[in-house]
Amino acid sequence: MGTRSRPGNRGLLLVILVALLAACSASRPSASDVTASPGVLSSVVEWESYGATPGGTRFSPASEITPANVHLLEPAWVHRSGDIRKASGERGTDGWQPQSSLQVTPIVVDGGLYYCTPFNRVFALDAASGEQRWVYDPGLDTSEDLLMNCRGVSSWQSGEAGFCEHRIFTGTLDARLIALDAATGKPCPDFGDGGEVDTTHRISKHDPVEYSITSPPAILGDLVITGAMVLDNIRTDAPAGVVRAYDVRSGELRWAWNPVPPNSEALDADGNYVSGTTNVWSIIAVDAERNLVFAPTGNTNPDFYGGHRQGLDYYSSSLVALDGNNGEVVWHYQFVHHDIWDYDTPAQPTLVDLEVDGETVPAVVQVTKMGLTFALHRDTGEPLWPVEERPVPQGDLPRGEYLSPTQPFPTHIPATVEQPFSTEDAWGLTFWDKGRCKDRLAALRNEGLYTPPTEAGSLHYPWSGGGNNWGSPAIDPRSRIMVVYTAHMPAYIILKPQAQCEGFVQRQAGTPYCVETDMVASPLGMPCSAPPWGTLDAIDLEAGKLLWRVPLGTTRDLAPFPFWWIKGLPGAGAPMMTSTGLVFSGITNEHAFRAFSLETGEELWKTRLPTAANALPMSYTAGPDNRQFVVVAVGGHWSGGSPAGDYIMAFSLPAAAP
Repeated sequence: MGTRSRPGNRGLLLVILVALLAACSASRPSASDVTASPGVLSSVVEWESYGATPGGTRFSPASEITPANVHLLEPAWVHRSGDIRKASGERGTDGWQPQSSLQVTPIVVDGGLYYCTPFNRVFALDAASGEQRWVYDPGLDTSEDLLMNCRGVSSWQSGEAGFCEHRIFTGTLDARLIALDAATGKPCPDFGDGGEVDTTHRISKHDPVEYSITSPPAILGDLVITGAMVLDNIRTDAPAGVVRAYDVRSGELRWAWNPVPPNSEALDADGNYVSGTTNVWSIIAVDAERNLVFAPTGNTNPDFYGGHRQGLDYYSSSLVALDGNNGEVVWHYQFVHHDIWDYDTPAQPTLVDLEVDGETVPAVVQVTKMGLTFALHRDTGEPLWPVEERPVPQGDLPRGEYLSPTQPFPTHIPATVEQPFSTEDAWGLTFWDKGRCKDRLAALRNEGLYTPPTEAGSLHYPWSGGGNNWGSPAIDPRSRIMVVYTAHMPAYIILKPQAQCEGFVQRQAGTPYCVETDMVASPLGMPCSAPPWGTLDAIDLEAGKLLWRVPLGTTRDLAPFPFWWIKGLPGAGAPMMTSTGLVFSGITNEHAFRAFSLETGEELWKTRLPTAANALPMSYTAGPDNRQFVVVAVGGHWSGGSPAGDYIMAFSLPAAAP
């Protein structure tokens, strides 16, 4: 058992020196500079928003845990909700119900830790001990839902004392927005109807499974702002992807933005929001100083065919900056033109200041499923470094389809997915299955990134799970180093005439085709690309340089011994950074949680878990001595073969000897 270091004069001087370096834009610290802080007891550090800040940096200034002592981390406490659903039915068919997935990132405010479960129950815990304070049950009918998931809750405080002066907001799978008193867990009766607002108001007729809130709402001043997850790839007239802002006290609708093309009507003849518009299912970022709302948009329904859209995807697969006063578009930047690859914008935009040509610029950084990273000016949406519109594959299109002749490619920040991927890149455990992989790849149309879907079958690389997905990057605001998880796996897309589509989940009703998509895998079930299939990548954003890449995870929990040696697995989730130069990550389907050096990518600590940790970790300080905790949700993921779980697990350094 070790003891925690307490700050002496030398330690305080070093901490002050690091802070001064961080404030000096003329000589920003490198990764080696920011990893030099000693282990000191932190001042009060909380995690008040899903991504640590409203701008989603996923960076904690807590400093007690360092590269020198992280190997001493041990379990501090565990909380279990009991909210687990097992999978049922056959995957890819109408009767399929996947297992629940605990993808939540708790928040910590005023010593309280708050999180939601896949059943939309909300728990409040003591952040230091993990002891339960209260639980709220919204009475969700889980039989109505397909993908059971709640990624987080949000906090609003008035600055006054009293009932519901601190509110916890949560969205539900049946599309309610609920306000709870942070101290008691009771609904705030002045918000909407008895504490909740029905967000299906003016949404066209739909099945309950088609419209849910799975991401934490954004808080901007006295507004609570939410989009919704619209179940994609089902039909062209899916529910509208409207983003709405409500008054945090009354629940009154303050504004709504339905992503119809400019100069188009947002409402239809029945007074409902025009259906079929792109939705904002991922996490919204806000900039209070600029009063801007940054909305990452999905691609317009359905995913893999767009011949019917005729301009309806104007805001598809984009980042849209909205005026916080009225929801009007200030600017938008489209990352994929006429997206028919399910390359929607999956990750929370990250707000960080970057130095460009000697000038500090307010930036918004957006990673994408293609593995391309865009850095835009927060005020205008203009790229901070050149972006080229390059020709992409054309011709031999499905019936009624059309394509954009070009797509945007950043030139400064390196791509995290290497292109092209060819038949010669086929891989297998044996000569036999490598040959089968070659045959499968050779049968697919493959002209590189943005090869259009076809009836004969097209290569989809990277696949629609990424590249980079909803997990989003962590960015050190001092060194401006970004760490992001990248998936490297080939998939295929096959369009099938509707007459052959009975029983298909991805029906794409209203188009000539349903769709079949899956990994390009060997007969042994392995991806047909060489490992690693998943990596952590560190990029110096300002220098435009890949600093390191490490395989993430092993096959220990997916394959029998002795086949545990493969490194770099598929996964879902996000990394988190701390001020002492540590990167924490679960993500893969291995039942493990790790800490890495930001400077080198070296693995410094690893612990076994009950199942996979497919969530964004977080860190904060709590208790009378401001002890630092690292917390991660451990609940598996429906796509990866790890069992469902309900664990909120906290780790800390050993307690000091009395």
